[in-house]
Amino acid sequence: MHFYKTITKQQILYVIAVLILFWTYVVIFVELAEEIQEKQLIEFDSRIIGFVQGFVSEKVTVLMKAITFLGSYDWIMIAVITACSLLVIYKKVSYAVYLALSSGLGAIFNKMLKRVFQRERPDIFPLIREHGFSFPSGHSMGAIVLYGTLAIIVIKIVKMRSYKVVAGAGAFFLIFMVGLSRIYLGVHYPSDVVAGFAAGAAWLILCRLGLRIYEYQKQKRGLKAELRGQ
Repeated sequence: MHFYKTITKQQILYVIAVLILFWTYVVIFVELAEEIQEKQLIEFDSRIIGFVQGFVSEKVTVLMKAITFLGSYDWIMIAVITACSLLVIYKKVSYAVYLALSSGLGAIFNKMLKRVFQRERPDIFPLIREHGFSFPSGHSMGAIVLYGTLAIIVIKIVKMRSYKVVAGAGAFFLIFMVGLSRIYLGVHYPSDVVAGFAAGAAWLILCRLGLRIYEYQKQKRGLKAELRGQ
């Protein structure tokens, strides 16, 4: 009971807002999942792929292949290990754990979703070959979890407002470009990408809420220890 007495009105409103946002992304994902099960998005998806691939050129393809690597499991693993190592060195262990868990469990979650829906990849005009199922896009989901989490950590650590803006804008741009690259390369339907974004955003919000609760509990324990010392 004492725990609930220490929660402020502002904190309650924060949790409510976060949960509303979380369920919004869940609903978007569920709606897309139902649509693909009923095969109602194939024509729409095909038209968007055709439009995006209307810009195909040798130079753009090279660029898109490089961008799509930034959402691959190999790159995410390298980025997470590197970032976690730096965070530990700078004594930000809780953020290192946060990054490792959000990205690692997010990847597992994506694999589970793919096995549930088992949607085959598009075969309209693939510029590269990919294996495995298509829905939701692992690159899109992985990108939003990785770069979203990194942006959250940077925003919490740095003090300069300009750095916070750059972190947020940079993450948004990378996430969008990774999703676009999957459509351009013909290895995902647009609905796969949007579903990956929705699932990734929901997971990102859930992990951020978990971090917020951890920080609140840590702060509360610190205040109790300080009061005992007095």
